[in-house]
Amino acid sequence: MAIEQKDALFTLVKSLSKSEKRQFKLYVGRLGGNVDANFMSLFNLLDKVSSYNDELILSKTNIKKQQISNTKAHLYKQILVSLRFNPVHQNVRAQIREQFDFASILYNKGLYKQSLKILEKAKELAIQNDENNLAYEIVEFEKVIESQYITRSLSNRADELTEQAKELSLRNVRISKLSNLSLQLYSLLLKEGYVKDNTDSEAVNKYFEKRLPKYNLSELGFKEKLFLYKAYLWHSLILQDFVSSYKYAQKWVDLFEDNPEMKKQNPVFYLKGVNYLLESLFLTWHKSKFSKVLKTLKLDIDLEQISLNENTKTLAFIYYSQNKLNLHFIDGKFTEGLKFVSQLLLQIEEYKTKIDAHHIMVFYYKIACMYFGAGKNEECIFYLEKIINNKDLSMREDLLCFSRVLNLVAHYDAGIDYNIEKLIVSTYKFLIKMNDLHEVQRKMIAFLKNLSNIYPQDLRKEFVKLYNELIVYKDHPYEKRAFLYLDILSWLESKIQDATVEKIIQEKSKVNVK
Repeated sequence: MAIEQKDALFTLVKSLSKSEKRQFKLYVGRLGGNVDANFMSLFNLLDKVSSYNDELILSKTNIKKQQISNTKAHLYKQILVSLRFNPVHQNVRAQIREQFDFASILYNKGLYKQSLKILEKAKELAIQNDENNLAYEIVEFEKVIESQYITRSLSNRADELTEQAKELSLRNVRISKLSNLSLQLYSLLLKEGYVKDNTDSEAVNKYFEKRLPKYNLSELGFKEKLFLYKAYLWHSLILQDFVSSYKYAQKWVDLFEDNPEMKKQNPVFYLKGVNYLLESLFLTWHKSKFSKVLKTLKLDIDLEQISLNENTKTLAFIYYSQNKLNLHFIDGKFTEGLKFVSQLLLQIEEYKTKIDAHHIMVFYYKIACMYFGAGKNEECIFYLEKIINNKDLSMREDLLCFSRVLNLVAHYDAGIDYNIEKLIVSTYKFLIKMNDLHEVQRKMIAFLKNLSNIYPQDLRKEFVKLYNELIVYKDHPYEKRAFLYLDILSWLESKIQDATVEKIIQEKSKVNVK
């Protein structure tokens, strides 16, 4: 995940580990005569300072104002070259590209057979690791060499390369269409949200079927299956078909279990697949399976079964932490979960330069829910207001909507009702503007708005009435999601039974164990 800083070079320098800095200095030393060069002086300065400033460079180095831009560009390039040689950043793709470069050098020197020999090995490695784009590029280079009639290869060589190019091209086109479809579905979810009725559902199905390429599953390679399952997963999530989303997330993860070497080769895809599997299990409230998958994820991280770099470490932190919170929700152990929240807040601070604002807001919503479940409404409101007052958050409108509804409920429970009428009006207007007003939300807001007109002795009866009105939507295909973001039913039960939300959910957890 990208670190958000204004200056690219400064960001890059600050991202380097101690070993990477040491390697860079050794690399520069090998160049000879460069230790005191301007770019090295700039590196040493940026390594020490806490913020970027052109004036500081002019005062602390011999670099002139007109030299700053070129020196920065040169240093940036040299750091990247150094990092390229670091074993930590080496992977199969890098190895294949390196071999391709070697083959190009040999070809330019007229050593055609040596070039073809390296290309053949590189192609084999690419095909083994499902790197079809690189394999296609290699075949095209082989064709260039063979077309010059300089190797006097066997007569069937042309047919062999032509067939390979055709097959790889078809695979690449199919992968491209499937990856495009999964991305388009994700974009559709961000723009339109989840389906709200049968008309929406039919439109999404048509959209999906029109763009889904024809395929024979038995003929698909790893990447093709990966993007196929990813497309089906997004399709099912938009339709709020969480059982199907579990099915395709499991297929996604099974791909990696059947090909464990791919966990290191494609760690980001693996982590995302496990995260979607956990999300689907949470949405279907499958506690035992959820716990098992979460433990496996933790084991993979601790034993480094996946390639860990700054990017994957950040993703692993986000996915494990969010799902650890979800496990507390499933168990109903909110008070116990507050211990984890204390640790988590410190980790969020540690990772804040590497996590985008959207993911931080998701954390805040889940933390707010943890405080709400533990009966600490003022702390809940504190974290909800961080979301509500964030004017730059343009994604996940559902998060913004449910934050406002929970904010209303928390204000009521905390007895902070001096401005609740104003809150109700602003929340209602926001939901209308977002076009995300569910029937569940509508009834909830109407109930809170009418609270001031209810006599204390009639309050329990009104809670029962609202509960009976809402329970019919619990399994509704387009309304059930409201209960997954905010467990209104358990809150109402706590009011009716004069018990804590925590106790109600814990009792349900014992009964609904899967």
